[in-house]
Amino acid sequence: MEHTFLIEPGRWTLEGTWLARDVSTPPLSVRGAILVAWSNDDWFTMVMKLGFPKASDAETIALQYRGRLTSSDRQYTFVLQHSQLGRVEGEGWVAPESIVQRYWALNDRQRRTGFETLHRIDSDHYHLSSGIMAGHYLTTAMEATLVRQG
Repeated sequence: MEHTFLIEPGRWTLEGTWLARDVSTPPLSVRGAILVAWSNDDWFTMVMKLGFPKASDAETIALQYRGRLTSSDRQYTFVLQHSQLGRVEGEGWVAPESIVQRYWALNDRQRRTGFETLHRIDSDHYHLSSGIMAGHYLTTAMEATLVRQG
C-alpha cells in the first residue's frame, strides 16, 4: 500500500486533541482542513487550517507549505509560513508506513522547532502525532485523525 497523503493531491479533514504545556488548560478539541496540490514541476503545496471549536479565545492556526521530493521520492524539504511560528524550514522522510517531518522556525529567539509523524492506517486515514518545542521543552502536542475527502 502506497501513501496517499502528501504524495497525491487531495482534500483532508483533521479531528483530534491539542495539548498545551500550561497544565491548567484542559486538552482542546481541534478540527481542521488540509489541501494538497502538486504542480507540473514536481513541487507540492499544502495549506492547513486548524480551529478550536470549543475554545472561544483560541486563534485559528494557518500553515502554508511549499516543498519538493528528492529524486529518491523518500525525502523532501519544504518552507512553511506558520501563523504562530512565522517563517519555517523543514525536512521530511517518506517511510513505508509513515511520513515523518521536522521543522525549525527561522530567526526565532525561542529556538522553536516541531515534528510530525503521520502513520498510515489505510489509503483514506492517517493518524497524526505532532509537537512544538521551545528550546528543550515541549510546549504543545497534537494527536488527530486525518480522513481523505471524496
